[in-house]
Amino acid sequence: MDTNKIKKGLGRGLSSLIGETKKEINVNKLSISDLVSNKFQPRKIFDEENLQELTNSIKARGIIQPIIVRKSSDETSKYEIIAGERRWLAAQKAGLHEVPVVITDVDDLKSLEFAIVENVQRKDLNAIEEARGYQRLITEFSYDHEKVAQFIGKSRSHITNFLRLLSLPESVLILVEKKKLSPGHAKILVGLNNAEFVANKIVDKNLSVRQTENLVKIFKIKKKPLKTSADINLRALESSIREKVGLNIKIKNKKNNMGSLVLEYKDLDQLNKIIEIIKSNY
Repeated sequence: MDTNKIKKGLGRGLSSLIGETKKEINVNKLSISDLVSNKFQPRKIFDEENLQELTNSIKARGIIQPIIVRKSSDETSKYEIIAGERRWLAAQKAGLHEVPVVITDVDDLKSLEFAIVENVQRKDLNAIEEARGYQRLITEFSYDHEKVAQFIGKSRSHITNFLRLLSLPESVLILVEKKKLSPGHAKILVGLNNAEFVANKIVDKNLSVRQTENLVKIFKIKKKPLKTSADINLRALESSIREKVGLNIKIKNKKNNMGSLVLEYKDLDQLNKIIEIIKSNY
């Protein structure tokens, strides 16, 4: 692909991308039922309130910006939406039978680029959807971080930081998608062994990003955990307590059932946290 086109990317807008395709730009009208969703659509969550606002606008003024489509490779006589899926959904809610479209001839890569560009421009993607869109460019079309950054018009560090979010547990990613956690919160959790535990604490306590940073200093588990017990029942108990308090733990049990319970802390903040937990429960 021409790297000059990649560098121009996002800042030039969708109209410029359409202009790079072979077909002349003509606005047509197609039946709503003739359109199908974009299989490369990075956006999975459509805010119902915003969708209703768009529906009301379409009822009052119609669709101002045409939907960009291409012939579907999966369904005969259908057209796959490249950009404008939200307009298509709102048009259905508004009771429209036809929508204005621009039919263009593009490959899968260009289709994915279109979808990402439109959503990033409009800031319609949540952080996880955006990261997954970048990941598809990398895994399916052999982009690297620099190439994605040039095309999208973002810094390389922006691309890298968003991609790192995908290393978080699925349960944490869902919290970000549902906007219960901000990208700022999520970035702090990357690399934590107890990311899910901390994420739930953030949501339960409605913590700010700064408060989250302080919490992570307390609950961050060292890369070298305590050696676990050999007994399977003790290992299960250690794991259960670790999930509850967010700290490394070791139970030493002798044959006469005497032993010790070791909670690992790395600073006074963690020690104080242990003391608070004990005081609050006994």
